[in-house]
Amino acid sequence: MRSLWVSFPPPTGLPLQPKDVPNLYSLINEISSKLKAPRFHHILLTNDFNAGVVQIPRLGLLGWQQNYLIVGLPLMLALPPEQFRAVLAHELGHLSGNHSRFSGWIYRQRETWYRILKGLQQSGHDLSLLIFQLFLIWYIPFFNAYSFVLARMDEYEADRCAVDLTGEQNTAKALISLEVKSRFLERYFWSSIYKQIQTEIEPPKMTYMDMKQALSQRLHQEIASTYLSEALTVKTNNADTHPCLKDRLKALGYIADTQTELAIFAKIEISAAQELLGDKLESFIDYFSQDLREKIATHWRQKYAEFQKSMATLKDLNHKSQKQQLTLEEASQRAFLMLELEGEEAVISVLQEIIHRDAHHASANYLLGQILLKKQDATGIEYIEKAIEQDSSIVIGGCQIIYYFLKKQGRKNEAKSYQERGENYHKLILKGQKERYKLKRDDKFCSHNISDIEVNKLCQQLSHYPQIITAYLVKKNLQYFPEKPLCVLAVKREFSFWQGSRIYEADNSKIVQSLLKENELTDNVFIFILNSNLSMEKKLKRISNSMIYQKKGKK
Repeated sequence: MRSLWVSFPPPTGLPLQPKDVPNLYSLINEISSKLKAPRFHHILLTNDFNAGVVQIPRLGLLGWQQNYLIVGLPLMLALPPEQFRAVLAHELGHLSGNHSRFSGWIYRQRETWYRILKGLQQSGHDLSLLIFQLFLIWYIPFFNAYSFVLARMDEYEADRCAVDLTGEQNTAKALISLEVKSRFLERYFWSSIYKQIQTEIEPPKMTYMDMKQALSQRLHQEIASTYLSEALTVKTNNADTHPCLKDRLKALGYIADTQTELAIFAKIEISAAQELLGDKLESFIDYFSQDLREKIATHWRQKYAEFQKSMATLKDLNHKSQKQQLTLEEASQRAFLMLELEGEEAVISVLQEIIHRDAHHASANYLLGQILLKKQDATGIEYIEKAIEQDSSIVIGGCQIIYYFLKKQGRKNEAKSYQERGENYHKLILKGQKERYKLKRDDKFCSHNISDIEVNKLCQQLSHYPQIITAYLVKKNLQYFPEKPLCVLAVKREFSFWQGSRIYEADNSKIVQSLLKENELTDNVFIFILNSNLSMEKKLKRISNSMIYQKKGKK
């Protein structure tokens, strides 16, 4: 029974009281009443561009939920009251009694099960984890697979709740604003704040006041249209129960037009934060500004010092380049420093010089290609293609960059081919990951090519585990990305008759995790306990030099 009482940390944020923000509480109570949603025990204000409902089980696995409503100050600053009302209606719709109770219950159960598993793993209660882990590891993926569609349906149901309370237009505008303004904050506002590291030794004092001012202004039409276009190209996938923006708008029956978009990105006369937080808004802005300043102060000073160091390094490289030709490594370093400190225009000629000396220089081609495409110069595609030929890790990123450029140019068929190419490569990566994360009976192995120095270090690590008696090291033959080797370390350990099977399995897991943490091999490595797989041991023994470790006194 004690194991059932697993404590779950509550979400963090600034608690809001009814006497301080009566307008916000009045709105939440009104929406809760209309949707027949349960009351909230706590309402928290955070610095996130988000809003959400979190349920914490007060009795561990026995339930009895405590409800938290989390609202982000940036979100309230970014939306007019009617759009913020739609966002709240959506979030409370997940707890609504007016719509599909079953899909809503499924939505909350998914969150609860994941929270329980995470809570058990972080609780430090080995007994609790041992009792429930095997069940949870089996049940949660099983439950996830069967409930995924219902959970996604609940997102659409929650949108319908928002439509019922605020109308189709406000709900659609809120969805679009969330996508566009989150990109605006990430790419423009926060980048402009952190750019001050170049000249200021201390972080700014009133960041959230600056945010209030930036979000209230009309967004530049071209920038806003670009952000919206990006959001509308995202497709719904199976990694998230949230449908993509395009599918959500389609489900609402919403059809965008230029006039509506202009209205969405217009100047906000009164934000939801101003209307609902009232006189307390200034104090909340001060609180989060000071909190941010304190949290980033040390990191800010470090980055300021690094920036000054970069300035000095660039100055030295510039001076050296006037006297003699830089090495390719020095020229690359100079290019990246110029990009960071002086901007894209300044670095173009330097990148062209590097490519003139080494036509296949991956990073120079990739960077120059990006810069040219931003300038709407189609020759950038050639440079990115050259970079992809040299470095397969940038295939997906390169295809995405070219895709967005071609789409903006109206070259839809060409854009689609790059989209498909990126998607197909992503599928290959997933197959490669699956091949590397699991061993099968028909897998083939060959001798490793790890240096004697690395093997000796590994043996030293193994000797620190008294329960390990033998270890084999081989290389797995790979179908996908064979140029990136995968070593397999198979460990055989002693088994005590008096040690229960569950404790034994838990101990195996600890050994593997510990070895992975200590691993210093230059290649990727897959580690597993060999005891329960005698046929695998026979296969490994047949590979020359596979046995790298044997405990003294054992044969």
